[in-house]
Amino acid sequence: MKTLWITAEGLEKLKAELDHLWKVERPETTQKVAWAASLGDRSENADYTYNKKRLREIDRRVHYLRKMLDNLKVIPYTPYQEGKVMFGAWVEIENAKKQKIRFRIVGGEEIFERRDYISIDSPMAQALLKKEVGEEAVVQTPTMQMTWRIVKIEYEK
Repeated sequence: MKTLWITAEGLEKLKAELDHLWKVERPETTQKVAWAASLGDRSENADYTYNKKRLREIDRRVHYLRKMLDNLKVIPYTPYQEGKVMFGAWVEIENAKKQKIRFRIVGGEEIFERRDYISIDSPMAQALLKKEVGEEAVVQTPTMQMTWRIVKIEYEK
């Protein structure tokens, strides 16, 4: 089951995407479809076919975002989180080979287009939750098991 949590910044990004799709991209694409349709034979009209497909994609994404936004819960920072790995934390970890990774634990809807974000539902996040600096976490994935030590925990306040 996917956790329906999101950071305040993530929620604003999704709302901005919805607004852009609905107010900018959809009207532009609708205009292109109408223009291409006015040219006549639609069966061999690449502009018409492409823009009609793009319009369906936009509508599907708009429908998804509207439904998702109603169900998401914003999890704000609280002082209780300080010193522990919790939702919204920037975490720096290190393995036995001294390889370091830094990422932020966020909701599943926020990880796209961000290589430094991981989902709260991921095996890594689940292994790190509620741990403190200096503690180790064993991360079990379908293919292997690794041990990571927490080096640093930060929150955006």
